[in-house]
Amino acid sequence: MTLTLPARLERTAAEHPDSPALVLGEEHLSYAELQDQVRLLAGLLRQEGIGPGDRVALMAPNVLAFPVVLFATLQVGAVVVPMNPLFKRREVEYYLEDSGASMLWAIPSPDAAEAAQAAGVPLRTLGEDGLAPHLAESPGPVTEAAPRDLEDDAVILYTSGTTGRPKGAQLTHRNIGTNADTTAETLILLQPGETVLGCLPLFHVFGLTCALMSCVTVGATLSLIPRFDPQQAVQTIEDQKVNLFVGVPTMYGAVLAAAKDRPEALASLRVAVSGGSSMPVELLRRFESAFGCEILEGYGLSETSPVACFNHPGEEHRPGSIGRAVRGCELQLVTPEGDVVAEGDEETLGEVWIRGENIMKGYWGRPEATAEAITEDGWFRSGDIGRRDSAGNYYIVDRTKDMILRGGLNVYPREIEEVLYEHPAVAEAAVVGVPHPELGQEIAAHVVLAPGAEATEEELIEHVKSQVAPYKYPRTVTVRDGLPKTATGKILKRELTTAE
Repeated sequence: MTLTLPARLERTAAEHPDSPALVLGEEHLSYAELQDQVRLLAGLLRQEGIGPGDRVALMAPNVLAFPVVLFATLQVGAVVVPMNPLFKRREVEYYLEDSGASMLWAIPSPDAAEAAQAAGVPLRTLGEDGLAPHLAESPGPVTEAAPRDLEDDAVILYTSGTTGRPKGAQLTHRNIGTNADTTAETLILLQPGETVLGCLPLFHVFGLTCALMSCVTVGATLSLIPRFDPQQAVQTIEDQKVNLFVGVPTMYGAVLAAAKDRPEALASLRVAVSGGSSMPVELLRRFESAFGCEILEGYGLSETSPVACFNHPGEEHRPGSIGRAVRGCELQLVTPEGDVVAEGDEETLGEVWIRGENIMKGYWGRPEATAEAITEDGWFRSGDIGRRDSAGNYYIVDRTKDMILRGGLNVYPREIEEVLYEHPAVAEAAVVGVPHPELGQEIAAHVVLAPGAEATEEELIEHVKSQVAPYKYPRTVTVRDGLPKTATGKILKRELTTAE
């Protein structure tokens, strides 16, 4: 039976009261303690007039207070608006005004304070004492969650805004709850008492659903890292005997480098899950070979809560594939002409369309954008280009917007990035299209070399040139100390494009 999100915590706190729910260094909260804090904070929220349907913004890293504020907000029937704690005033103010937030919870930040004042939104600060002073103000616990329907909004998650100003994806209790069930029960096979590494930001849908909500659903432990650091991640896995690592490809590359001389530190890992962006096949092979831990790659978006497609455990592992549709979800490929790619057609590319219980209700306050993204019969247009093999496994070729049109010929950056990753000196790679007066776009690569490795621009160009068609290889390769990334570890290709 599908439960609302606060009902999940209530059930798990009753069944596993003494089990650790959250760990952060030396600090920890059992499920009973987490529930107690949630109820007390809900009392404060209710006293301040927060109720069903109100929006409460939450701007914090992965600290113990984050899940408490989140569940307390849900306990009174309100909707959570997660925000990146690195946001500047302009960004914070936009999120507050666009969502119509009634309150902001944030770590100490001049930008948050100024934005809250400008937007006329009350601010509650999570300082060194965390929630202690706020819990002390509570008039008493709210022991029963406000009645909410499974179709009511639970979270408004803003998209990255790579194609315009961010839009708020309305994710319901059903969206997130069923996706957490599917993740825990059919994909990672999460058991009570196991430990998940919480290095993905909880303000992002991947960390929120697949890490936090999956743990709360079954009674597992989430070991938090406030901000991803590969050395800290390796140490946490070793100290906490972490069973599951949930991350994005750049995190795997960083952990691989950090633990290459002590693979025994990752001996407790049972399985690893990758999402957020396509994982280079060579990186996947290196990680699995070094640590003997299988990586299951999946796919999804904020609008799909997020998991839509996954390499299922116990089935044939196909490197480079995102697997097949998850339970409660279906996928299809649609050509630019609007034709559905037939099953068994392994050659034709198409945009990935998704339909199921995980699809968002819509974009907050944007009916036109919602109608553009979701068809009348419920298909969500992902904007990703993919193909499908004869066994029904999907492969993401690239983002529609990332495709490079060079002299009238399509070049998919991921194909070139895969070749670059095969060079032993390359630790990270990103390929972008840059303006060209005659060809329209030219191909440019940016790479980060592995520690201690050396390679020239000419050497890397020749490496790619020898393995792809003449129109596909990069004409420039820039060696950098690092690649610009989002808070969730995705490479910001638009910054590389403008850097040119």
